[in-house]
Amino acid sequence: MSTNTFPFGQEIAWQPNAEWIAQSNLQRFMDLHGIESYDALLTRSVADIGWFWDAVMKDLDIRFAQPYSQIVDLSAGAPFARWCVDGQMNIVHNCLDKWQSTPTAAEPALIWEGEEGRRATLSYAELNRAVCRCANALRSLGIGPGDAVGLYMPMIPELAVAFLAVIKVGGIVLPLFSGYGRSAIISRLNDADAKAVFTANGFLRRGRTVAMKATLDRALADVHSVRHVVVCERLPAGSDASRIDWNQQRDHWWHELIPQQSSQAETEPTPAETPLMIIYTSGTTGLPKGALHTHCGFPVKAAQDMRHAMDLKPGERMYWMTDMGWMMGPWLVFGTLLNGATMFFFDGVGDFPEVDRVWELCARHSITHLGLSPMLVRSLMPHGSDPVKRHDLSALRAVGSTGSPWGPASWRWVFENVLESRKPILNYTGGTEISGGILAGNFFKPLKPAGFGGPIPGMDADVVDDAGNPVRGQVGDLIIRQPWIGMTRGFWGDNERYLETYWNRFDGLWVHGDFCAIDEDGIWYILGRSDDTIKVAGKRLGPTEVETLVNRHPDVTESAAVAVPTSLEDNDIVVFAVLRPGIVASESLRTALQDTISLELGRPLRPKEVRFCAALPKTRNAKVMRRLIRAAYLGEDPGDTSALEDPSTLLAIQKAA
Repeated sequence: MSTNTFPFGQEIAWQPNAEWIAQSNLQRFMDLHGIESYDALLTRSVADIGWFWDAVMKDLDIRFAQPYSQIVDLSAGAPFARWCVDGQMNIVHNCLDKWQSTPTAAEPALIWEGEEGRRATLSYAELNRAVCRCANALRSLGIGPGDAVGLYMPMIPELAVAFLAVIKVGGIVLPLFSGYGRSAIISRLNDADAKAVFTANGFLRRGRTVAMKATLDRALADVHSVRHVVVCERLPAGSDASRIDWNQQRDHWWHELIPQQSSQAETEPTPAETPLMIIYTSGTTGLPKGALHTHCGFPVKAAQDMRHAMDLKPGERMYWMTDMGWMMGPWLVFGTLLNGATMFFFDGVGDFPEVDRVWELCARHSITHLGLSPMLVRSLMPHGSDPVKRHDLSALRAVGSTGSPWGPASWRWVFENVLESRKPILNYTGGTEISGGILAGNFFKPLKPAGFGGPIPGMDADVVDDAGNPVRGQVGDLIIRQPWIGMTRGFWGDNERYLETYWNRFDGLWVHGDFCAIDEDGIWYILGRSDDTIKVAGKRLGPTEVETLVNRHPDVTESAAVAVPTSLEDNDIVVFAVLRPGIVASESLRTALQDTISLELGRPLRPKEVRFCAALPKTRNAKVMRRLIRAAYLGEDPGDTSALEDPSTLLAIQKAA
C-alpha cells in the first residue's frame, strides 16, 4: 500500500490539553494506583486483568450485596470466562437505588425531547419512583426472575423506565429496533421465549406517523409465548397510528396499569453473572445472533468506557444518537446512570425539521458529550457551517462517533466547525458483543483525522496478518488477546456459533471482524468490516480507503465500495455514489472518480464501475450495509435485512446507473 494514501502519512490535528488531563477521571485513577503515564496504564491493565477490573469496580463504586470471591475465573477457557465469582448484585441497585440518599437524587437522570418539541426531565429520584411503579406492575402480571421481556418502543422516557424495571425484577430485556418489521420481531421474541412486550401505539418520523402496535400485533400471531403487551400512548388520540386493535386478555395501557402502582419496590437479588439482556445482531446468513450479557458485564464496561475514555463526569450530559435496539441505547442508559450523569433521549432525527436540529438540541440542553454517525455529518456538510454557528455549543466537551468509519474531510468538518479545532473527536469502535469499545479517542493521546487514540484500558487489542502475526503500517485484522468484563457470555442457545464467529480462526484470540491499521505514530484506524474486504490482484484494502477518495469530490455526498467476483477468480471494485442535490450524473464524472482511485491507489485498483444512485442502504444508526449492496448488484439473496432502515434503498441500488 502506498504510504501517501489514507490512512497513512497524515499529520496530527489535535494535541492533548495538559489542564484537561490533570482534571480527568483517568488521571485521578492513575494517581490512586501510582501509575505514571497513560501508556503504563495500558500495559498494566492487560498484564493483570484481574487487578484492573477489580480496580474498575471500585472506581465505579459498584456495590455488591455479597462480595465476589474472585474477579475472574478462566478455568473454562478465555471464551467462557466467569466474572465476579460468587458475587451477588443487581445492577439497578447501582444505577438508581444507591443514589437515593445522596444529592444526586435531585439531579437529572434523563432529559427527553420529541420530534414535535415535547420535553420532559426525570431526576434520579423521579426515575427511581417510575421504575419501581413499573416493576410492581410487572410483578402483578406474573413477570419475574428469568423472564424475557421485549422492548419495541421509540426513544421516549417510558422506554428507559421499562428497561430498568425488567432488570430490577430479575428479568431479561430484549431491546428491539423501533423500525423492525414483523419477521424480525417474530424471530427475536421466539428465540428468547419472551413473556411480555412493551410497545407504543406509534411514533413520529419526519412529520409522519409510524405505527408500532399494529406491526407488533401482526408479529404476535406467530409468537405464542407472549402473555402481556403494555402499550404507551406516544401519539395522541385521533392520529392514524393511534387507532389500534385491542386484545382484552393480553393488552394493557401504560397509563392505566403503571401510575397507580406503589413508588417503592424491592430490587430482586441476583448473582452477578445472572443474564440481564439479550441483544441481537444481524448476520449475513441465518438467524440473528443473540449476544448474552450479565449484571456485572455490559453495564460495567459501558460505564468504564464513558468514565475513562470519554471522561464523563457526574452531572454531565451524554446524547448519543441511537435506538434502544442498537447496543448504544443500553450503553447510554447504563453508562450515564452508573456515573451519576444524565442521559439525553431524542425521539427524532438530527436534521428535521431543519438541518440544524442536532445543534439546536445540544445548545438547548447543554449537552457535554455528543455521539453521532459520520454518515450524518456527510449529509450535513453541503449545508455549510452556518447551521452550526447559529447555536451556542460551549458546553460541548467532545464529539463521539460510531456506526461507520470517518473520512478525513468529514472528520475535519466537525473538528473545525463544531469543536473549534481545540476539542477532541472521541472516535469509538467496538460492538454489541463487546459491550462498548475496543478502540477510542481519548483526552491523553494526539489525534489524526479519522483515527483512534488506541485501545481503551483493559482491552488487549492488536492488528494481525492472515497468519496471526502483529503488523504495523499495513491493513490487518483487529483482534483481542485476553477476555474483558463486558465480553458477551456467548450467543443465546448457540455457543458453537459464538465460537465459530470469534474464536476459531486463531487459537485463543478474539477476531473481531474489522479491518484495522496502526500508522507510524501509533494512531489506529478502522477501515471497514473484514467481510467487506476488497481483494484485487493480490492486494487487500478496506472499503473506506476507496470511499474516502470518492467522497473528496465536490459533487459527491457519500459512497460505498464493494468487491465483486470476476471470471478469473479475482475481484473487481464497484463504487456506488450519491451525488449532491442538483448534480447530474455524467460519464465525465464517472471517469474522473475512476481516475482518482487509479492514481491514488494504483491502476490494478481502478473500479470496474462507478454507479450513481439516489441513496445507500443503511441501518437506523447510519451504518452502510455493504453486503446488501453487493447482493443487490449481483442479484443474490440479501439474507437478513431486519436492520435496514429504509427497504426502498435496495431498489435504489438496483436502479443505479
